[in-house]
Amino acid sequence: MTSARKILIVEDERDILELVTHYLEKDGFRVRSATDGPNGLAAARHERPDLIVLDLMLPGMDGLEICRKLRADSATSLTPIMMLTAKTEETDRIVGLELGADDYLTKPFSPKELVARVKALLRRAERREDDGKALLYGSLRLDPVRHEVRVGKQEVTLTAKEFGLLEQLLRNQGRVLTRDVLLNSVWGYDYHGTTRTVDVHVRRLKQKLPLLEEAIISIKSLGYKLRDAGE
Repeated sequence: MTSARKILIVEDERDILELVTHYLEKDGFRVRSATDGPNGLAAARHERPDLIVLDLMLPGMDGLEICRKLRADSATSLTPIMMLTAKTEETDRIVGLELGADDYLTKPFSPKELVARVKALLRRAERREDDGKALLYGSLRLDPVRHEVRVGKQEVTLTAKEFGLLEQLLRNQGRVLTRDVLLNSVWGYDYHGTTRTVDVHVRRLKQKLPLLEEAIISIKSLGYKLRDAGE
């Protein structure tokens, strides 16, 4: 996972920059760096890194302003950002998280912990990318980003719960999903209705999408399974 990943470090303290660079490169990452705010922002836009390690206090433009500008730009709005802060900068750290930073480390920190957190953020970003991909089942296409379902060229209108139920079934083809699992994932843990709700929505889903009539299988006393598309 790490060999092709590019990390941008924006840090004006040379010893920290060199230390972090050493540990990241040792783990197989490609590292780019900048030592002030304006150059850090320019590098983020030009280099298109997979993740940015961003110091809070920088000459020219601080990390909060850089974070704000990156999140406002569609090209960098989803790039994971890890902020480096001093212990005395708690308020700024909170503001940084509110502006969209994904994680933070307080100086002094362990370089090994930084590398571990970088890997965790990259894994999270990969899952987020996967979650946004369209789900296909024969001629059916569900787009999680557009919140749209089509069969061929025809759009099918679903309620929010029907859409969520279909998405869960598509993401778990071939697996039995109990009614409780479907309730928790679609309706939420604070839902106090009965599992009968799932049955009603599955029936409606089949009515609106006839191609799923035989594909969604009822497992007695358990829940439902969407037959694997390859079966």
